[in-house]
Amino acid sequence: MSAVKILVIPGSLRSGSLNAKLAAVAAHALAREGAEITRISLLDFPLPIYDGDLQAKSGVPKHAVNLKRMMAAHHGVLIVTPEYNSSVPALVKNTIDWVSRVQDAHETRGQVFRERVFAIASASGGRLGGSRALAALRLILSACHATVIPNQLALPFADDAYDEMDRLKHAADSDGLKALVRQLIDISQRMM
Repeated sequence: MSAVKILVIPGSLRSGSLNAKLAAVAAHALAREGAEITRISLLDFPLPIYDGDLQAKSGVPKHAVNLKRMMAAHHGVLIVTPEYNSSVPALVKNTIDWVSRVQDAHETRGQVFRERVFAIASASGGRLGGSRALAALRLILSACHATVIPNQLALPFADDAYDEMDRLKHAADSDGLKALVRQLIDISQRMM
């Protein structure tokens, strides 16, 4: 059987982002388990704020089409999102809104969500680790009819969660990441 392909999407553009750091650690963990990884930056897929009138006038932006096709080339997707005001940031929500509008020939709108496995994670400097953003993201992806694995990772106090080699230093955090990685790979393989 060929290796499962996983797309890793950090939901932050900020330099030094705790979520981009967690995405990098997760990508390494996925690769160690034999997955083929693609890690992207949403900076490479700039999108205007979703507007139905804009879509009707100009169609779906090419970056949304490209990102949807990249998602379609993978068996699973890991989204690592920050938490802003107890929810997902506009960048993450807007990206999902646009990608859900892409419909290539011979498919239904949003099919890319229904045919992929999604995992979600968040890192925060606070004690909740972005758990409220994860609840919101799970709801958004479920509304797109995505399969979202039960395991998720909310990494609290993320500014002090790593050792000098950028590895998670607390056993509970490492175990949570391993459980997420294994479940994402296992379910993705079953859906291949």
